[in-house]
Amino acid sequence: MTENTGQASAVSTGMATGHLLQPGVLDTSHGVVLYMEEITVSFDGFRALNKLSLSIDVGELRCIIGPNGAGKTTLQDVITGKTRPDSGSVYFGQTLNCAKMTEPEIAHAGIGRKFQKPTVFENHTVFENLELAIKADKGVWNSLFGKMTGQQHDRISEILETINLKALYHTRSGLLSHGQKQWLEIGMLLAQEPRLLLLDEPVAGMTDHETERTAELLNSLAGKHSLMVVEHDMDFVNSIARKVTVLHQGSVLAEGTMDQVQNNEQVIEVYLGR
Repeated sequence: MTENTGQASAVSTGMATGHLLQPGVLDTSHGVVLYMEEITVSFDGFRALNKLSLSIDVGELRCIIGPNGAGKTTLQDVITGKTRPDSGSVYFGQTLNCAKMTEPEIAHAGIGRKFQKPTVFENHTVFENLELAIKADKGVWNSLFGKMTGQQHDRISEILETINLKALYHTRSGLLSHGQKQWLEIGMLLAQEPRLLLLDEPVAGMTDHETERTAELLNSLAGKHSLMVVEHDMDFVNSIARKVTVLHQGSVLAEGTMDQVQNNEQVIEVYLGR
C-alpha cells in the first residue's frame, strides 16, 4: 500500500483510533456550514493569513483562487486543524469550534480534505478502497476483516455510480489513470459522509475529458454537500463557480460571481492580468 503523509481522511484516522470520535452535533440551522472571522496566522513574522473572514453556506460550491502565496493552503490547514490560528475564530456550523478540536475530531465531525496529489491504496481494488473508507463505528480488526452490511454495499455501489468507476470496481487502483485516481479519492471522502469537502486543485494534471468529467462530478455534489474548491485553472473554475473568493496576501481581496471578480480592477492587477 502507498500512503501520502498528508492524507487527512477518516480512513487512517479511524483505523488508528479504533472508533469514531464524537466532538459534538453539527448545527447548520442558520444555513451556514463554515464561518471564519478575523483569522490571522504568522510563520516567523510572515503573515500567511491576515484577518481573513469568510463564510460558506450549506450546500454551496465555493471556488477559492489567488496567486501563489495568497494563503490558500494555510486556509485549508486552519479549517482542518493542521494549523492553529494566532487569532480569530473558526466554526463548523453554529457550535463546533475547530480551534478547540483535533484533526481527527474535525474529520469525524464532517470535514473531508483532498490534497492535490491523489492518495489511494494502490495495491487494493477500487471497491476495496471504498470499503476501507466507508464510515462505520468499528475498531482496527473489523476495519480490516469485518463483514460489510447490505447497506454499506449499497452505499459503495451508489458512490461508484457517482464517481463513474462502476465498471472498474475490481480494478487495482494503481492501474487507474490520474483522473480516475482523483475520482476514487473523492469517492473515499464521500464514503465518510462529509458535510464539507475541501478540494485542492482537483483537476491538476488531468486530460481535457477528465477535467470535464470532474466538473460534472462536483456540480452533481453541490447541494448534497458543501464544497470549497481551490484551483488555478480558470476555465475549470468558470465551469463550476457559483461564488468565487479571491485571496491576496492572506486576506480576501474580492468575492462574488465569476463575472464580478474577472472585472474587478484589483483582481486583474494582482492575479488575472490584462
